[in-house]
Amino acid sequence: MNMNNRLKVACFGEVLWDHFPTYSKIGGAPLNVALRLKSLGAEVTLISAIGNDQYGNQIQELLENSNIDTTELIKVSFKTGAVNVSLNEKGDASYDIVHPSAWDKIDYNDKTAEKIANCDVFVFGSLSTRDEHSRNSLKNYLMKAQYKVFDVNLRAPHYTYEGIRDLMNYADMIKLNDDELFEVSWQLGSKFNSFKQNIEYLAKLTNTNTICVTKGAFGAVLYQNGNFYNHNGFRVKVVDTVGSGDSFLAGMIYTLFTSHDPKKAIEIGCAIGALVANSEGGNPKIESKQLEAFINPIL
Repeated sequence: MNMNNRLKVACFGEVLWDHFPTYSKIGGAPLNVALRLKSLGAEVTLISAIGNDQYGNQIQELLENSNIDTTELIKVSFKTGAVNVSLNEKGDASYDIVHPSAWDKIDYNDKTAEKIANCDVFVFGSLSTRDEHSRNSLKNYLMKAQYKVFDVNLRAPHYTYEGIRDLMNYADMIKLNDDELFEVSWQLGSKFNSFKQNIEYLAKLTNTNTICVTKGAFGAVLYQNGNFYNHNGFRVKVVDTVGSGDSFLAGMIYTLFTSHDPKKAIEIGCAIGALVANSEGGNPKIESKQLEAFINPIL
């Protein structure tokens, strides 16, 4: 980690507005991860693109007010990203993601690459690769990154299995949800049916020694260096699941890199993810005392 002992993270990819049936909120997985990491104490740079419009200006304002480094947030001639979100009776979300959007046109530049090279962690997802422009920029940035975290985020029809396999080969850590684990591993040749076997299959296939799989309300599994760490999750009333996995990832990354304790990392990730699912939108404020009380309630 860097000399001042603060975790330095760069997040690459989509920033956008989630339009729900009755309200709109700023979102995008990399933005959600960035905001949560910053709230936990990391230094965070967000690499993306917005339009020269009101929606883009509001995203930039939110990030600046949150003390996120926005010097790599560029303005382009395309409109700021938008997603139309539908929720079922369980609060699970489905997405209609407008294409093309500003974040599909993220440029590469050497200054940004140098900043990435000086970060402890580089977080990226599959959705940001749906357009060739951003995909090419990402692949150049991946060559500079020290430690690469790949957030598999399958949003049909915006991915191919060949593309997912390619991105996993770059990664030092892969994060998927349970549905994504089985879909991806089976499509890439696995004949196994268990969690453990499919995680081990992907680890061997992609030469990745750290894989995390979230299981919604039932917690998560973290595989690292041949060992498995499990957490059964926290029971909450789900308001919506938007951003829950992103905050889980942020909590796990931050704890893993600052405490080097995989068991604690997955517990913190599950707790933050549950608190987000218990709130409206992807970025509710969570105080450290609230998190501690949630994990260790007074009987």
